[in-house]
Amino acid sequence: MLYFIIDILGIIAFAISGVLVAMDKRLDLFGIFIIAFVTSVGGGTLRDILIGNTPVTWMQEEIYMIVIAVTVLFAILFAKHLHHLRKTLLLFDSIGIGLFTLLGIEKGLTAELSPIMCIALGTITACFGGVIRDILCNEIPVIFRRKEIYATACILGGSSYFLLILLPFDGAYAYIASILIVIVARLLAVRFHLTLPNIYGTRENEA
Repeated sequence: MLYFIIDILGIIAFAISGVLVAMDKRLDLFGIFIIAFVTSVGGGTLRDILIGNTPVTWMQEEIYMIVIAVTVLFAILFAKHLHHLRKTLLLFDSIGIGLFTLLGIEKGLTAELSPIMCIALGTITACFGGVIRDILCNEIPVIFRRKEIYATACILGGSSYFLLILLPFDGAYAYIASILIVIVARLLAVRFHLTLPNIYGTRENEA
């Protein structure tokens, strides 16, 4: 039940981020729904295909489509209020990758994958919905931009989970703590302009 709740919360967070990006691009209602949809389930779909879990999760339960549709409607109705919060997209995107990273890791453990493969699966689950969203919106995906700490935050949180479960306390706390690590790492990286090392030299065009 906990994992289902986390999955739904991740769907909501990513759907809202998808709506905000789509509205910035002035897409029509259908376009907004499609962007919200692929942002929400794109990473999970790729994850399920990789581990042979078919039909993929969102095709097995109608609740996912319903949640996305309701979230899209909510985000459109309150878009003006959401856009007044300058960091809304960043916040929902960060929450989404935190939730989906650990959900992907849990799926990997269920498939009896090694910790490294579980972390990779969690990163794919968290990031590739956003990759599809950005490509469809004609943007360089956030995960590929040197200015952004994105996948690195997922890897940090996923690695922390496997370290925390070695400690003598309830695994649920390790799960929640790791989600928070992903979210906080992403937000702090943006707040303090932390980036990966620059391999292009000092003359790189930052525009």
